[in-house]
Amino acid sequence: MKIIISVAGQELEGELFDTALGREVAGILPLSGHASPWGDELYFSMPISPEVEKPQIDMEVGDLAYWPPGNAFCIFYGPTPASTGSKPRIASEGEVFGRIIGDATVLKGCRGGKVEVRAK
Repeated sequence: MKIIISVAGQELEGELFDTALGREVAGILPLSGHASPWGDELYFSMPISPEVEKPQIDMEVGDLAYWPPGNAFCIFYGPTPASTGSKPRIASEGEVFGRIIGDATVLKGCRGGKVEVRAK
């Protein structure tokens, strides 16, 4: 499913994967919240608490992931405080459910704020 993420004056196109988690996130759209930065990651709470089926720590720039401790929707666009190199790393195990289509690094320097996610 194609989505639009609006945050910090930017509109990013993304896609949700055809996985159990991707479908669960699609089922709660449209979604809005207040995004907080953590290095080059933005995250905000979602009203779901799904089980993580494919846990991972290392992410790629542009990944959209679920972080269980915060019931959070995470957008990765560079290294985070947990990174050991230039790639993003989530704070603790999470699961990727989608990706940004295009250049996620346009969010560099973003301080968070209102975020909206909707189907395209």
